[in-house]
Amino acid sequence: MAWVTLMPKTETIPEVESPAARPAMPAALEVLHPITWFAPMWAFGCGIASSGQSAAGKWPVIAAGVVLAGPLLTATSQVVNDWYDRHVDAINEPDRPIPSGRIPGQMGFYLALGWSAASLALAAAIGTFVLFAASVGLVLAWLYSAPPVRLKQNGWWGNAAVGGCYEGLPWITGAAVMAGGVPDWRVFLLAFLYSAGAHGIMTLNDFKSVEGDRAMGLASLPVQLGVERAAKLACVVMAVPQLVVIGLLVAWGSPVHAGIIVALLLAQFVLMARWLRQPRERAPWYNATGTTLYVIGMLVSAFAIGPLVAAAP
Repeated sequence: MAWVTLMPKTETIPEVESPAARPAMPAALEVLHPITWFAPMWAFGCGIASSGQSAAGKWPVIAAGVVLAGPLLTATSQVVNDWYDRHVDAINEPDRPIPSGRIPGQMGFYLALGWSAASLALAAAIGTFVLFAASVGLVLAWLYSAPPVRLKQNGWWGNAAVGGCYEGLPWITGAAVMAGGVPDWRVFLLAFLYSAGAHGIMTLNDFKSVEGDRAMGLASLPVQLGVERAAKLACVVMAVPQLVVIGLLVAWGSPVHAGIIVALLLAQFVLMARWLRQPRERAPWYNATGTTLYVIGMLVSAFAIGPLVAAAP
């Protein structure tokens, strides 16, 4: 990837420069946003469960994959995002590590480059297909935040990129780590479906900043469609892939797992009805409740296809 094209301009950044030559460790950890690592690591675990392979003797490579999914790839995307949002954060959240100067000068950019390189190095050590998946994830991470593309400027493209990177790619990577190569086609199909549903989950994060996004020219779905229409669309986008998964599991001879996902989806419908009455105010609440049921369903479906994949010729 031509990193040189992403080098930052030399304009003055509205920040408080730190006299430190290197970022303090708490600031460096903060800009990596550890709280965001959970979702990709969970999806990676789904990939392991769906692979149909025994974990015996594979714990070192599994541990390497977990580190790749969370502390490296996801953390890289967070640093890249914070770097290219530093001007906006200097106005809205000046205490963040980069605009506050706790990560001084160009160190945020170099940290993003370093974490990208470390991600690729570990992915290459794990395997060729894992390197390919990690490379796709990194390209999307940079395109999401970096000009001139900045996928995040449009809710349709930005949410799709994040959903794929947070759910689909880690899932496929987990299965690839276990299989030692390209996973079964059913793994790809479930990963795609749950990535599509994650597009709606990403929309949940946009309700808190409608006015700010509109002022900054960010076309999130609540800005484009209005709050109520965006909330309804998010519900549909989250529900439809789960309905497809239920049908697939029944067709594949896993009715018990399908029934569990039906119960989880019905519970989500109840929560959605409450959320839609106050979509802006209750978006964080639904993110904590309905999304939890969604990701539990991911793992249930992964366990459902694991034996099927193992039995495949």
